[in-house]
Order: sequence, then C-alpha cells, then structure tokens
Amino acid sequence: MAPSLTIAVKRIHEPAGPDDGARFLVDRLWPRGVSKEKAALAAWLKPLAPSDRLRKQFHGETAASDVAWDMFRRDYFAELDAGGEEVKTALFTLDAAARAGPVTLLYAAKDEKRNNAVALREWLERGSL
Repeated sequence: MAPSLTIAVKRIHEPAGPDDGARFLVDRLWPRGVSKEKAALAAWLKPLAPSDRLRKQFHGETAASDVAWDMFRRDYFAELDAGGEEVKTALFTLDAAARAGPVTLLYAAKDEKRNNAVALREWLERGSL
C-alpha cells in the first residue's frame, strides 16, 4: 500500500457515500441485515479477515479491555504477516484500488474503535505489504 494513501474505515450498516470510493468488506462472515446491493462492494476480501479462532477469542468477554485489544492486534498482524497466496491476492486487489482512488474498509462490529478493519488499516499503514 502506498504510504501516502488514506484508507477509510466504516461500519457496513452505514449507507454508502460518494467519498467511500472502492468499498471492501474485510469480515469473515457476511453481516446480518445487509444485502449485497446495499453493501455496494468492490469485493469481499475474506482472506484479510481474522481467523475464526481469533475472531471468537476477541469477541468474548474481554473485547473491551486494552489488553485484549493489544493481544488481538498482535495475533492478527502475525496472521497477516504469515498470509499465503489468498492474502497476497487480496492485498494486491486492495493496493490496486487504493492507487486508483479512495478505499473504504468495511466491518460489521458495533465497536467503531476496536475492530478488525481498524487493525487492518493500522497494519497496512505500517507498510506491511
């Protein structure tokens, strides 16, 4: 990902906006109550979502703690760093879109500050590609 690019993060239940650019869902599960038409996705990048194990662990009772958030980010970044061909392909898709214009990472979690899309943006902005 080019370092000067801005990556927006938005809850998928919010309406698509003109400034969203290419919209990418980065959750492993399709969000309830959202049609594919309403989502207005460029792509669903499941390979960039946390593993089921990590997702379930984070969304447990400790999801609101700073320690749990730090552990989630550490483990999620390790998963991304170790990613295989599917992750590389998804990152290529995301990078190509970001070079062409605005990009928005979409998530379904209720917490706007602690979710996988926020963590993914952090990982991308660190230049982890």
